[in-house]
Amino acid sequence: MSTPIPQQILDELTDVRLPRNVRIAESREMRLIDGIEIPVYRYPAVVLGSGAAGLRAAVELKRRGIDVLVVTRKLFWGTSAFSGSDKQTLHTACTKHRGDDFTKMAQALGGGGAMDEDMAYVEAVGSIDAFAGLKFLGLPLPQDRYGAVLRYQTDHDEYGRATSCGPRTSRLMVKVLVEEAIRLGIPFIDHSTALSLLKTGSGDEERAAGLLVLNRTDHANPYGLSLIVSPNVVLASGGPGELYRDSVYPKNCFGSLGLALEAGIELSNLTEHQFGIGTRRTEFPWNLSGTYVQVMPYVYSTDESDGSGSEYNFLADYYRTTQELVSNVFRKGYQWPFHASRTLDYGSSLVDLAIFEETRRGRTVWLDFLRNPEAVPGDLPFDLQRLDPDVRSYLENSNALLETPIARLQRMNPLAIELYKQYRRDITRDPLPFNVNHQHMNGGIEVDIHARSSLDGCYAVGEIAGTHGVTRPGGAALNAGQVFGQRCAAHIHSRLQRQPEIVDEHQEILRKSLAWLQRNVGNSDGIALDALADEVQTRMSDCAGFICRVEDVAPALAAARKLNQKIAERGVNIAEPRLLSEGVLRVQTAWLSEAVLCALDHYIAHGGGSRGARMLCAGDGTKTPDSRLGRLGGYRFLAENEAQRSEKILLRYTPHKGIQVRERALRPIEDTGKIYFEKNWGAFLTGEIYR
Repeated sequence: MSTPIPQQILDELTDVRLPRNVRIAESREMRLIDGIEIPVYRYPAVVLGSGAAGLRAAVELKRRGIDVLVVTRKLFWGTSAFSGSDKQTLHTACTKHRGDDFTKMAQALGGGGAMDEDMAYVEAVGSIDAFAGLKFLGLPLPQDRYGAVLRYQTDHDEYGRATSCGPRTSRLMVKVLVEEAIRLGIPFIDHSTALSLLKTGSGDEERAAGLLVLNRTDHANPYGLSLIVSPNVVLASGGPGELYRDSVYPKNCFGSLGLALEAGIELSNLTEHQFGIGTRRTEFPWNLSGTYVQVMPYVYSTDESDGSGSEYNFLADYYRTTQELVSNVFRKGYQWPFHASRTLDYGSSLVDLAIFEETRRGRTVWLDFLRNPEAVPGDLPFDLQRLDPDVRSYLENSNALLETPIARLQRMNPLAIELYKQYRRDITRDPLPFNVNHQHMNGGIEVDIHARSSLDGCYAVGEIAGTHGVTRPGGAALNAGQVFGQRCAAHIHSRLQRQPEIVDEHQEILRKSLAWLQRNVGNSDGIALDALADEVQTRMSDCAGFICRVEDVAPALAAARKLNQKIAERGVNIAEPRLLSEGVLRVQTAWLSEAVLCALDHYIAHGGGSRGARMLCAGDGTKTPDSRLGRLGGYRFLAENEAQRSEKILLRYTPHKGIQVRERALRPIEDTGKIYFEKNWGAFLTGEIYR
């Protein structure tokens, strides 16, 4: 950034305060079950989650005149409010200079495969309305003097469709959306965890009927058990942050994929994730993409095991020249997610592989913004005149050909410095410890172009929805949540005009839920929650992380199944009522762990290879990364089977058959060039577009 930015502006864009004066919902009805009073709430629609996607759905529903209730574990907690990167990206159709091509944008969104063509097109076209709505609500998206929004290139993005409000983009999105929710009078239930998804009917007539939740603020019964009756349920509770040990999610982000799995809802693409470098979860978890690495800090490791704390310029063991090393550190900025193919030919993901190897040795890896990278042995030292052309051009255009990484960062993105200061890390003085972490679930609940799941009346938006394929441009997830928040609201509005009232009969599930709670609170024979979390997270990080050894997957799946059988037999030990929510969510996460491993095992058994963010290492692998010191034979991996790009992996649980996995071909899209005003207007006027 060439224009000096006053400290007040830097503070406003990093220390973003969220309003707390939301309207709290009140129950006006009680249900008596086995002598226990249970509060009942009735709404035409309920949204589970208070992140950017869930709030957009709620706001759009209320704007359409639909009374909607928002249920959340902790008001404005989670990835939208507490996650980000150097300049957290919102990826939408480009609105500067010559505009954009929706078809080409859709092709970019689904470029890695396993993404339906119609979904990609919907995200591309819908991005304009989603983007404009956020601007209307006051999101401070940057623009030039002519009104065009400023853009840049992000990962898996060759066009430059990215924009940003700084490191707190998604938190600012939450801020403007909750301010709108307050203006609209949308009620909230805070401190609540979904225990079960309610259903009514059977077979083809089965549909959503509401949620059974544990509400810590309601003391009508010892468990806070509350019943929410609604024919339209929007799941918007985010991704499974507690699934992996090595994670950049904020703590206690669980999501609700386990809830959906137990309800028999179909899930898709559970094999697809994103992993990338970020500061450690034990301190302040944050993605280290963009300018954090484009300024080319010194990357090194230390070993405390011998008490010496010796420094290692370990990347010099992997790259052949200093210029090659620093240029690939730079490229991590817009090639941030690990990708198996980029470990070849001395690409940028060789950085992630080297970091993984260092952490396996018990070393701590650091970013130092005060020092330039050290030279590769036998080669020339770091020099701004010796950079790859794409790297030098970017820094020149940013007026950032300065002498030190911190000076370059101050010029390009001072907000990135302020963000860490807010969490008592001064990167102008001290280095940052970091590693490679699980960052995003690309799969999730299988949905159609209106965000409908396989259960009638149940929708999914945001990270819990499996709308992405193998890869996605950085910031496309924020866009997808906004687009489908709008689309599900429009569909629910249409559906309510023809949907009869649901039958409110839930005594059986209420009794079962009460029995489960009574069994597991103070269950000294049950599995301790800490032990349950440790077992699941260790297995997922060690056996299903971004470096995944093929021979480890089947035994890991067997162990996950055994754990869930043990939970069914012994239960869990919820030591006291305040831990009820965690107990429920840990059990749901154990279910999800088995499902992910089941999908991964199926993928491997059907000839799957390394793609996206997972390297499948095997002795009979066909690809081997090279380093300056020789071939990395321990990381020989299976090449991607490109034929599988044209299909998705679907998974569903039923009590009688357990977890079943299948594939289906990707949905195509009609020739949009044959859509005409006169021919298609009637479908809009009659609501046929929603059916």
